[in-house]
Amino acid sequence: MRVHGRTILLTGATGGIGRALALTLAEAGAQLLLVARDAVALEQLGRALPCAGAPHRWLSADLTQEAARDEVVRICAEAPLSMLINNAGTSELNFLQDTLPETIERQFALNLTAPVLLTRLLLPKLLTQQSALVLNVGSAFGSIGYPGFSVYCASKFGLRGFSEALRRELADTGVGVLHIAPRATRTALNSERVVAMNHALGNAMDDPLQVARQVLQCIERDRRGTVVLGWPERLYTVINAVLPAVTDRALRKALPVIRRFARPQP
Repeated sequence: MRVHGRTILLTGATGGIGRALALTLAEAGAQLLLVARDAVALEQLGRALPCAGAPHRWLSADLTQEAARDEVVRICAEAPLSMLINNAGTSELNFLQDTLPETIERQFALNLTAPVLLTRLLLPKLLTQQSALVLNVGSAFGSIGYPGFSVYCASKFGLRGFSEALRRELADTGVGVLHIAPRATRTALNSERVVAMNHALGNAMDDPLQVARQVLQCIERDRRGTVVLGWPERLYTVINAVLPAVTDRALRKALPVIRRFARPQP
C-alpha cells in the first residue's frame, strides 16, 4: 500500500513517534489529518510539514471524550480517508500499589478505549475504499508483562488483542489491520526515570524517526498482523509466549533495579 496521495488520520500527532510519523508520511506524499490535544504544537506541526497536494488539516481534541471523537468523524466525512493510525497513548512507571486510580483510568481510556471507539466510528468510511488500513501503534510491552508497567501493559495487551480480532473480522474486506509494537523509544512519553532505568539495565531505546521509517516500510510492504520492532525484543516476545518461566526468571533478577527507579528514594 503506497501512502502517496492517500488521506491518513494520525492521532497523537505531536508526540515523539507521532511527530516523526507525520513528517515521514508527509515526505512520502500523504495528505494528513492530524489529531492531538496541544493546539499550539499541532498547528506548528501542521504548517511545518511538507505538502505534496492538498494542505494538511489538524484538530485539537481529547480522544477520551465522546464529543471529540464525533468531531474527528465529522471532519473525516468529506475526506477520502483510507488509513487510520491510532497512535495516541500515555504511560507511567509505577508499581500498581503506587498508581493513582485516575492514572489507571486515563491509561485505559487513551491507550485502549479511545482507539477501539474511534475505529468503530470510522470503519464504515474505511470500508467504502477499495483498500484501507487500520494501524494500531502498540508496544513490545503488549506482549511482555513488565514490572512497573502493569497498567500500561494491560492496556497494550488489550490493543494487541483488539487488533488481532479486528484483522480476522475484516479478512474478507478491503480493510487490513496492522499492529506495530515498538520497543522503548526516546520520546517525552518516557520520563527521566524510565530513561535512567533503561540505561542501568542496558535496554536499547530507538530514535522516533527510526521507528517511523520502519512503520512506513511495513505499510508499503503490506504487512499485516503484529510487527515487533527491535532486536532482541522481537525474540523476547516469542520466548515469553512459549517459555514464560524464562522471562519470569530474567525479570526477577532485574527487579531490584526496576524497583529502585519505580520507587525512587526521597
